[in-house]
Amino acid sequence: MTTFWLNTIIALVLGYGLGSIPFGLLLTKAAGGGDIRSIGSGNIGATNVLRTGRKGLAALTLVLDLLKGFAAVWVANHLLPGGELAAAAGAFFGHLYPVWLKFRGGKGVATYAGIMFGLFWQGGVVYAITWIGALLIFRISSVGGLLAALMAPIAAAYFDRYDLVPLLCACTLIIFWKHQSNIRNLVNGTEPKIGKSKD
Repeated sequence: MTTFWLNTIIALVLGYGLGSIPFGLLLTKAAGGGDIRSIGSGNIGATNVLRTGRKGLAALTLVLDLLKGFAAVWVANHLLPGGELAAAAGAFFGHLYPVWLKFRGGKGVATYAGIMFGLFWQGGVVYAITWIGALLIFRISSVGGLLAALMAPIAAAYFDRYDLVPLLCACTLIIFWKHQSNIRNLVNGTEPKIGKSKD
């Protein structure tokens, strides 16, 4: 087995391991908030943690979910040359489908931001500006996440990172698939704004 393929396999496993850490669930339980999966949307991400009324905990969840995506790519970039894309994919799928939670994880928006910053910081900046800008304008979590995800492969193409476009297109499509119920709610005008108790 060549060094490239060995690094790719190790990076994939490493990325999955980091991505599958369910920070929202762990932090909420540690803070005495019970199982985050039993409230709101049942999701383990920051938006659902916010429904517990603990803004600081939600913010910490978001930051840690972002950092685990970034860390996976950063470690691969420095220790496993050629494994960056595998690490990014592993972290993304680890967050969405963690083995520890019977493959029922989050929706991937924050972790996607982390891998964007890890792969190329310019794309991470575009992602973050789109995400935050949409949140400020619409006050709807899913709109911010969906628009940011849509911009990811576009940003890669704009900055001539065509090597990233296939992976980012796949991640964006999965983000949209994971947000099917949110998209239906948006179409029906029933998607709640940030801080509401229903997804």
